[in-house]
Amino acid sequence: MSGSKSLSQGAEKGESMVSGDGVEPADHPLGMTVYDLPDPASPEAKAATLTRTGRIKMFLVLLVCAAPVVASYFTYYVIRPEGRRNYGELIEPMRPLPAVQAVQVDGKPLELTALQHQWLLISVADSACNAMCERHLYLQRQIREALGKDKTRLDWVWLRTGQAALSDELQRGTAAATVLKVEEPVLSAWLEPAPGRQLADHLYLVDPWGNWMMRFPADADPTKVRKDIERLLRAAASWDKEGRP
Repeated sequence: MSGSKSLSQGAEKGESMVSGDGVEPADHPLGMTVYDLPDPASPEAKAATLTRTGRIKMFLVLLVCAAPVVASYFTYYVIRPEGRRNYGELIEPMRPLPAVQAVQVDGKPLELTALQHQWLLISVADSACNAMCERHLYLQRQIREALGKDKTRLDWVWLRTGQAALSDELQRGTAAATVLKVEEPVLSAWLEPAPGRQLADHLYLVDPWGNWMMRFPADADPTKVRKDIERLLRAAASWDKEGRP
């Protein structure tokens, strides 16, 4: 039965497959030839490769630039020494500076977003400046001076409301500050006091990216405020430098 034996061997080796209509199909691996693949030397293939390489390089550059910032925030917010507590209340999510126009003491306009790239210690008060306003301005100046060599990384800012003109004494006392007149509804839409408090009751901290990220308690202890700011400045020392670009 040599014929049966040969047929059996062929079937075992997969050498003969017969379709339902009795016709043997052609032996093609996947029905694809080398002509189906793009030519690596074609302009289209080269352009695609260059685009892909450029995107990878851009991503790596952005990753390298952002790494110090992410690391400093991770260190401050996540890897906290046991038992340590922030004195100021962290704002989550952080709120960016509004893109609105303020007015400087000399009457010139200034976009609030121009204050970015520096840490900002902010107080809010009517231009008439009552006793609490004066205390906040004094504390802002003292806290900044107490930072020593790092004081140039922090601006103290008074966002004033109302229509009263600044007295000569106030202008002299805030000569080293950034004093801007801003409409109160604008500030109320950005900053927020603690429950039962007013905007003018607090000091507010804004990071160099322009995000309001911390609110200090009413009647704040200046020593504790300074310690919070010092910790933040240390955490950001690898990427945050004094002055604006």
